[in-house]
Amino acid sequence: MTGVIAQMTEALQFAFVQRAVIAGCFISVGCSFLGVFLVLRRFSLIGDGLAHVSFATVAIALLLHAQPVIVSIPLVTLASLVILQLKEKAQVYGDAAIGLVSSFGIALGVIIASTAGGFNVDLFSYLFGNILSVSRLEVWITGVISILVVLVTLLFYHDLFAITFDEDYAQVSGIKVKAVNRILIILTSFIVVLGIKIVGTMLVSSLIILPAVTALQVTKSFRTTIAAAGICAILSVIIGIFASYLLNYPSGATIVMVNFVLFIVMLAINKLKMC
Repeated sequence: MTGVIAQMTEALQFAFVQRAVIAGCFISVGCSFLGVFLVLRRFSLIGDGLAHVSFATVAIALLLHAQPVIVSIPLVTLASLVILQLKEKAQVYGDAAIGLVSSFGIALGVIIASTAGGFNVDLFSYLFGNILSVSRLEVWITGVISILVVLVTLLFYHDLFAITFDEDYAQVSGIKVKAVNRILIILTSFIVVLGIKIVGTMLVSSLIILPAVTALQVTKSFRTTIAAAGICAILSVIIGIFASYLLNYPSGATIVMVNFVLFIVMLAINKLKMC
């Protein structure tokens, strides 16, 4: 045990580990705040759909020799609004709209990767993420956007709460449902793009879903659920970073596995309480 602590202390001396921990904590808070609303609204797979779109936007950024995060944020945000438009105007069910846009995104990314050689290795590294390679610029972007997510969520908390549990009642009550939905989906697109560097396009939706589902196993009030989801997300990222560093495992997959273990533990606790 003493040896493990010594290794963790040694790891924190490296700048890339420090950046990983800071960025991971920021993205964890953002994911947990939005994840609870998305899970309860049965719209959590939006993260998976936007992650597939982001694969194409990363390919475009690498093709243009640009910063992937800066290119991906506006394009993924646009894709999220297209999903909402399909759902509202074209009368396409939410899951079908997500499937349409995500399949287009992943197909476009594969076509760009196959026709424009030279960056395939960099592109496919975004499939599974690498938080230990986060740059200083990406840490700043992650921090600013995660704080923005928290502030906007707190500002529109009562509206988001009402829409989450009864959208029709919220509309009758005078809440601008469409506007709030757009705010939620845009913030989700920001978080998805940031999460790609942490766990990759294949796993980013788990960063949104698992902490929220884990918290729902042991909490009763809505605010407590958000707080518990944040704690679970931060713990999973920190433990996952150090575990991947010490064991030489892929960082993104390790973070997701820690998240899953926490879910199993909380599920077991919940079942024991019911016995």
